Amino acid sequence: MSTETEAAGAEVGAPPPAGWEEARARVYAVGLSAALPVVARPLADTDGQTLAERLTTRTALPAFPTSSVDGWAVRGPGPWQVVGRVLAGHTAPPLADDGTTVEIATGAMVPAGTSAILRIEESTRAADGRVAGTPRPQPEWREPGEEAHLGEELLPAGTPVDPSVIGLAASCGHDTLRVRRAPRAALLVFGDELLTSGAPGAGRVRDALGPSVPAWLRRYGCQVRAGDVVGPVADTLPAHVAALRGALGNADLVCTTGGTMHGPVDHLHPTLEALGADYVVNTVAVRPGFPMLLARLVDGDGRVRFVAGLPGNPQSAVVALVSLVVPLLAGLTGRPMPVLPQVTLAEPVPGRGDHTHLALARWDRVAGTAHPVRHVGSAMLRGLAGSDGFAVIRPGTSGAVGDRVPFVPLPLIPGERS
Repeated sequence: MSTETEAAGAEVGAPPPAGWEEARARVYAVGLSAALPVVARPLADTDGQTLAERLTTRTALPAFPTSSVDGWAVRGPGPWQVVGRVLAGHTAPPLADDGTTVEIATGAMVPAGTSAILRIEESTRAADGRVAGTPRPQPEWREPGEEAHLGEELLPAGTPVDPSVIGLAASCGHDTLRVRRAPRAALLVFGDELLTSGAPGAGRVRDALGPSVPAWLRRYGCQVRAGDVVGPVADTLPAHVAALRGALGNADLVCTTGGTMHGPVDHLHPTLEALGADYVVNTVAVRPGFPMLLARLVDGDGRVRFVAGLPGNPQSAVVALVSLVVPLLAGLTGRPMPVLPQVTLAEPVPGRGDHTHLALARWDRVAGTAHPVRHVGSAMLRGLAGSDGFAVIRPGTSGAVGDRVPFVPLPLIPGERS
């Protein structure tokens, strides 16, 4: 079956489940060891990808003295005779004589010989056309190298590329960036009991993961195309083997939903065995989401691909995503291991014995507090839809009001930023 119950423990004779923090570290390390190829991309095509090498300047920033106001570039004491104008994008001839000035626009190159810039709004013009006024004591221009020197490192490798990074790269002369290729992901949905449309009934449930997991993967930086989502796959071993082999042809990561236990129609484990996969993590001591796994396959040419087995219960599947898939993707793209922010519990949260408890909560970023929500069963999505992430309650503990605990944030909606 593909909507598993939360089993009390691992299969008899199987190795003990990995601790949650250990599992995250392990999958990050294997992802980093299989980091995706480096490609050069035009700036406009790099949003959401990851710098594969440090970003350095091709010139000083600014490259020349630049006026920060509209006004008059003057030489010596006033009043000043106007001898020209300099606009942004033009090379300014030097001011050769005291008592002369040129009108200057914001962003324009400051002429050599300039002793001050007089703001336009603080100047007057005499009947003979000369300019008068008192320049401010502080220079009204930006010096070369004020923001960065030639060749200076601006950002390290592993930095996520966003619009601000793209703008910075453009400002210092880059036309392309070398980035890690975005991971390609696929999804296989297992379970004969699943409906892909309409309302559930007559013993069949609606598939909630086929539509939602690809969206989560895209939020985490993966490329997922419509043809990369397959299912429901028939509950037979040959169907599972064929589906997984096909998905692995183009994907760096294949996520599966359901079949992570060892029931009569749970075929994921024998499918992985048939394809020669090695387990990186096989079950994690976390609730909800216990029966999750990550496996690795290596081709004869050394190409590495991964299979993430997500539980069939919807909330458990998302727990598996944040526990195993997110650290893996960080490694594959060469990013640092995600650092979890700390929050203060606004309400008590129970522990889950010797398992880590990931408790759905709303995150008040202003107050720094986490507020647990209701409707948090493994098969429920209502609580997830009203949450910002998971408060982490470590094994053997419970969360009391005022406790500081790690928080696993869910990705923000496009256009929103913390």
